[in-house]
Amino acid sequence: QVQLVESGGGLVQAGGSLRLSCAPSAWTFSSYTMGWFRQPPGKEREFVAVISWSSTITRYADSVKGRFTISRANTKNTVYLQMNSLNTEETAVYYCAADTAKTVPPSADLSEYDYWGQGTQVTVSS
Repeated sequence: QVQLVESGGGLVQAGGSLRLSCAPSAWTFSSYTMGWFRQPPGKEREFVAVISWSSTITRYADSVKGRFTISRANTKNTVYLQMNSLNTEETAVYYCAADTAKTVPPSADLSEYDYWGQGTQVTVSS
């Protein structure tokens, strides 16, 4: 079964940084659009960032622009989310997802994504 596995979550103080990683368990995602989403406690899952298969196109939620960076290393079969200047409102479970249809332009719509990881918890303390 296709799986995406996130790692790198944890507890960080407000203003701190974390880098999340995502890798598929048994397949190569180098030709797929990859996205990061998050779900704060009691809220709906929301878009964070997306990167095209070639890394030429990235897109961010307005709330994270200038602080978060999405990147990928296709040779390592891994996508990353560097998160800087975190605030307490960004406490959430963070998910990576794959859009196998490679929607153009890369989509912020959850419904476009076919495969999802199990999520990694990020907790930002004050």
